[in-house]
Amino acid sequence: MALINGDIRLSGLGGSVRRPAVAGSFYPADPGKLAGTLKVLLAQVHPEGEGTPKILIAPHAGYVYSGPVAASAYALLRPQAEQIRRVILLGPAHRVALRGLAVPSVDRFRTPLGDIPLDRAAIETLADLPQVRVNDAAHEQEHSLEVHLPFLQTLLPEF
Repeated sequence: MALINGDIRLSGLGGSVRRPAVAGSFYPADPGKLAGTLKVLLAQVHPEGEGTPKILIAPHAGYVYSGPVAASAYALLRPQAEQIRRVILLGPAHRVALRGLAVPSVDRFRTPLGDIPLDRAAIETLADLPQVRVNDAAHEQEHSLEVHLPFLQTLLPEF
């Protein structure tokens, strides 16, 4: 276990973990309740049209406020969910001022539904870009990416 920027990280076999910061406030912390919430939100959506989008723009507020709209975006992934393997998330930083992109140093992001491995090799390819910085503080209490992860875990078998 290590303390990095005030955040406790687990290390060992699976590497370091960014623990959920807003589970229990922006979405349910209990895995069963979270899975049930996502099931209801996604069941209420029946997207029209064909094809799977390459880019989604979805809100990142608490599920009580933005859950139905986020579900309408993520439901568009259903037709190709088995084929989607890589997801790139971009979101704003609400608590830490920064310029450019803040990438985390951790190996996994955790939600109540389990851990999501990060593609460290892909992240490392960004290291030489002047606008990219490793900045764990920007991720510690940030919700903008975290609230999307349970939707992805529910819809995509492996990513």
